[in-house]
Amino acid sequence: MFRKRFSAELKDLFNQILIIAHEMGILKLGTVSLDGTKVKANASKHQALSWQHACKIELQLQKEVEQLWLLADQADQALIPDGMKIPEELERREQRLATIADAKKKIEARAAERYEQEKQAHENKLAEREQKAKERGRKPGGKAPKPSEPGPKPHDQVNLTDEESRIMPTSGGGFMQAFNAQTCVDVDTMLIVATHVTQQPNDKQQIEPAIEILEQLPEQLGQVNEIIADAGYFSKSNVDACEDAGISPLIAVGRDKHNRNLEERLSKPEPLAEDADSVAKMKYRLKTPEGKAIYGVRKSTVEPVFGIIKSVLGYRQFMRRGLEDVDAEWTLVSLAWNLKRLHILAKPRPKTQVMAACKAKSRVQGCQLGLIWSNMRLIWFSIAKMNVKKGLGAFFAPSFSIVSPTGC
Repeated sequence: MFRKRFSAELKDLFNQILIIAHEMGILKLGTVSLDGTKVKANASKHQALSWQHACKIELQLQKEVEQLWLLADQADQALIPDGMKIPEELERREQRLATIADAKKKIEARAAERYEQEKQAHENKLAEREQKAKERGRKPGGKAPKPSEPGPKPHDQVNLTDEESRIMPTSGGGFMQAFNAQTCVDVDTMLIVATHVTQQPNDKQQIEPAIEILEQLPEQLGQVNEIIADAGYFSKSNVDACEDAGISPLIAVGRDKHNRNLEERLSKPEPLAEDADSVAKMKYRLKTPEGKAIYGVRKSTVEPVFGIIKSVLGYRQFMRRGLEDVDAEWTLVSLAWNLKRLHILAKPRPKTQVMAACKAKSRVQGCQLGLIWSNMRLIWFSIAKMNVKKGLGAFFAPSFSIVSPTGC
């Protein structure tokens, strides 16, 4: 109820917490680390209906409806099984057919949107291919990119519980009905400075939305000058978007192999060409000691935030449904993390002269009371020891009376 009632106010409250952190002298924007994590939706993946299965069930229900109408038209009621009520059976199947028809419309709309995106990407690839052919004076090698086909694919699906959630692959293998929660973390304080939730399982399209949110932050927080991201965010358009916003990108181009030899780790990058593009400049900086040190901070900033939120705070699933509502809920979770983090980062209050005098006086009085208590313990211990000795001596002392035989 609280999440639903105050969804509109959460963004402003989130920014107010950041302003308080800045006024406390804790937060000043500079370098941020961007990453995403899959958070389970309030829906089961088993409630997802694919295009292929929807067509199969729709055909089956249509045949059943025809059979029920034939039974209803027959005069001999003996052919109708016991307990069957044809009007109820027809109504149930018509409702399922309406649900399937609505789901198919949504799948078709998503397929049309995807086709437009793939068509634009295909045209861009063809343009790049032609540009390279002109520059080199010969046809580029390899096969030409194939155009995408319109219409839904057999495995396109929609969830009947939360239609705005998506089936997403998980890092440990398998799939999950989830949303992709994106987070920008300040590398110096590990405070979350920007969040948004997306339906895209891939992170490649999330740089520009993150930059837009960072640009909308209050001016007193400062300006973001560097953004760190893993290889899932790499593309030339993302690098150009960062530079257009005045942000220096440090986005991994690929995954480096483990246990590299000493020469590879200590080798210096080749000199940068004068006409190098934005991607070449970024690659060169990633190979410098400075760039390696900055990028190495990524795993120790944004990933621990996700780990603590999920494993310590126990937040692994959204309570609400719908993209807009889960976005507000993720903002609330991020706000709670910032409050928890501020409690740790808060500096102690400055000591005034009055506070110092009071603490000194209480320290002296405490020493005096401790000395009195020690003396009292010694006195009580001595008294108890004397009483114990006296009692034991009276108990064990022999008392004999010797009587003379003569009575003398």
